[in-house]
Amino acid sequence: MGKLFPHGLTGIIFDCDGVMIDSRAANAIFYNKVLAALGLPPLTPEQDAYTFMATARQALEYIVPPEMHQRMYEVVRTEVIYSRDIVPLLQIYPGYREFLELARSHGMRLAVHTNRTAEGMQRVLDFLALPSYFNPVVTATEAAPKPAPDGVRLILDQWGAAPEQVLFVGDSPNDQKAATAAGVVFAAFGGELQGPLAAAGYDELAGLLQNEWE
Repeated sequence: MGKLFPHGLTGIIFDCDGVMIDSRAANAIFYNKVLAALGLPPLTPEQDAYTFMATARQALEYIVPPEMHQRMYEVVRTEVIYSRDIVPLLQIYPGYREFLELARSHGMRLAVHTNRTAEGMQRVLDFLALPSYFNPVVTATEAAPKPAPDGVRLILDQWGAAPEQVLFVGDSPNDQKAATAAGVVFAAFGGELQGPLAAAGYDELAGLLQNEWE
């Protein structure tokens, strides 16, 4: 395979959920707990798919009727507490730490762009003990959520990097749209999305990038 980055690969941007961490089941537990506390039925498959790509606020306001939003936020503040009930269920993807070390050994800059809030993302970083690896960490607090390309562009500006020298690793159509709109190369991670660069796991992604690092 020819080089995907003829001018060099200088940085990698990661989505969080579905890329850094396996959180789909844990997030579904959170939303179903909120729904149960409100006397509502559990997530439908369509709602589950939406909540995994959306911000927490977008997801909650999508799955709960508007007339129940005030009570919903009371439940989230006092009854179903994400940091207490859900964060301990999160699992880092196999091979992710090793991939980060490999990327750093090749001089890669590393960043995160997620639709989580700054507070929610910091909980994840603290739980995984990875906070010093990424600069910057761009959340829905700092930039418009994906699929808007604003967050990717913010990272490029902070790095002073050309889009064609940066890789975005994501697992959702929103990730892909944000990467494409910003002009960076997109790697479809996890096996569900298709694209010119796709990897089911980190060993495979490392193999695909080996040619770029030689």
